[in-house]
Amino acid sequence: MVAVAVLGEWRFFIEGSGEQCGDDWDMSDAAVVCRELGCGEAVDALGKSHFGSGPICMDDVDCSGSESRLKNCRSPVWGKHDCNETHNSGVICSGARLVLGSRCSGRVEVLHGESWATVCDADFNQQDAEVVCRELGCGSPVEVLGAAAFGRGKGQVWSEELQCRGTESQIHFCPKSSSLKHNCSHDNDVGLVCSESVRLVDGGSRCAGRVEVLHKGQWGTVCDDNWDMMDDAVVCRELGCGEAVDALSGAYFGSGSGPIWMDNVECRESESILKNCKSAGWGKHNCNHPKDAGVICSRVRLVGGSHCSGRVEVLHGESWVTVCDSDFDQQDAEVVCRELGCGSPVEVLGAAAFGRVEGQVWSEELQCRGNESQIHFCPKSSSLKHNCSHDNDVGLACSGDKRRLVGGPHACSGRVEKLHRNSWLPVCDADFNQQDAEVVCSWELGCGSPVEVLGAAAFGRAEGQMWSEELQCRGNESHMYLCQTSPSLKPNCSHNKDVGLRCSGHTQARLMNGSDSCSGRVELQYLSEWGTVCDVSWDMRAASVLCAQLKCGSSVAVLGSDWFGEGSGRIWADVFDCQGNETHLLKCPISSWSRTACSHKQDAGVICSGSSLASHEGGVRLSGGM
Repeated sequence: MVAVAVLGEWRFFIEGSGEQCGDDWDMSDAAVVCRELGCGEAVDALGKSHFGSGPICMDDVDCSGSESRLKNCRSPVWGKHDCNETHNSGVICSGARLVLGSRCSGRVEVLHGESWATVCDADFNQQDAEVVCRELGCGSPVEVLGAAAFGRGKGQVWSEELQCRGTESQIHFCPKSSSLKHNCSHDNDVGLVCSESVRLVDGGSRCAGRVEVLHKGQWGTVCDDNWDMMDDAVVCRELGCGEAVDALSGAYFGSGSGPIWMDNVECRESESILKNCKSAGWGKHNCNHPKDAGVICSRVRLVGGSHCSGRVEVLHGESWVTVCDSDFDQQDAEVVCRELGCGSPVEVLGAAAFGRVEGQVWSEELQCRGNESQIHFCPKSSSLKHNCSHDNDVGLACSGDKRRLVGGPHACSGRVEKLHRNSWLPVCDADFNQQDAEVVCSWELGCGSPVEVLGAAAFGRAEGQMWSEELQCRGNESHMYLCQTSPSLKPNCSHNKDVGLRCSGHTQARLMNGSDSCSGRVELQYLSEWGTVCDVSWDMRAASVLCAQLKCGSSVAVLGSDWFGEGSGRIWADVFDCQGNETHLLKCPISSWSRTACSHKQDAGVICSGSSLASHEGGVRLSGGM
């Protein structure tokens, strides 16, 4: 690509032979161009030959925003278009950037030739800050910070003093001093905090409210047409406000005023800021303010587990802090689970159950009543608590962290899906192994042990979003919420790779042909079919588990078919390797199902202590027992 630059504004040519048509040209496409050129953030996407005209190579470009080159974006065949030269596209990229903070805060770096240089705190003032924040679409300056507040940079330090008047649209338009300055080091790198380019208004906190976007120095609203949780998530991420809780429409937080800047917003997971999401175009809409979009983000998050389980962290100012286990109770847990859309609390876990971190521990005690909608509405104690360490970081598991199997012949086989914010998401086969299957089958679903993990959408292709993190179970977790997940998103999976799972099966048990329900021939229902159990390896430990499961006390005797007669139909598992203290036969290892080595002459029987046979006057004579 050959680019012609005029003070940070770019009219670009593809392979030196032509330009891009302005049809559907938006900030996602502009972001790719700026990234490819190493030119910082995309500031504006321009059409109608704002920078002049030339031959056209591309039309209807559709970038996701994550591509490294413009040529990698989707578009019709090269050179095919329905444009004329008055529709050439343009881009304005920033000549400044902020590093190591958020999008609108960080160390100030200025593009100098082909390199990014830091700026000395002695050479940067409020007027310079005004220009940088404006150029990045980040509102107005909040604070200028010296002494490498956002870390020490590397490489060159800008050697001239910026002398902005404060009214310039870009840093490159600012005058510079003519004398070189060599007495600055990276210990003096300047940092800047701007007021952001998106805000949430009238929601009671900076993490909830009506969505407003700053464009060309003016705040405006966003129309709720097609506004959904994906768009919500981008806003929450841009503001550093935790998880998206709800995407609201119909001016839920009241009608705004001024321009409606965005309509038909279509964000994907790759965008870091709302401005980079596809939309109808700046100021193009068929809306009115009673349709202003709203967002609720969480000010609490769960870390180190899965979405609905982990270490509790609360947003305090601009930082996430942990909570002491002695200052967190069931009422606090109710609010956290509710705020995250994760159902109700299952377990509060102390002693850093989800790992220790560094940084601040929340110094006040939460005193939630349990009915608050968000954690920041809870009262706090007035006295500070300083005697807690990260060894006491509290963890929480909520009920919303669930799995199910879909599309199989019964409830214990099918496509693996995870519940995420009231939506069931399939799991990629590359991110699911035998240890994950052990936990899903044995503990999450009560479906025995895993028989087979199946890839390539064996139980059909799902639709919509996929679960984007890798499960990292050890296989011995008592609940799925105790499994770790990968911290990195995995976007390279499709529904052709939806993972499926076959578990050994959910069983019911009964005792047949005895004097009552606590004595008789052992029969198990597996895959909706009743069958008997072979007595070759059926022992008192397995019988004790069965009696307890049936609420029949403990086992008194294990008997053969000569006591309770021969059954009919299938003969199910022939080895239950129980310890005797399990609560259900499914918790015992099973050799396999549907064994044919036995006949019904070997059907096992049991007498439990709750049976009338066990308490018969004078007792009963038991032959064949253990």
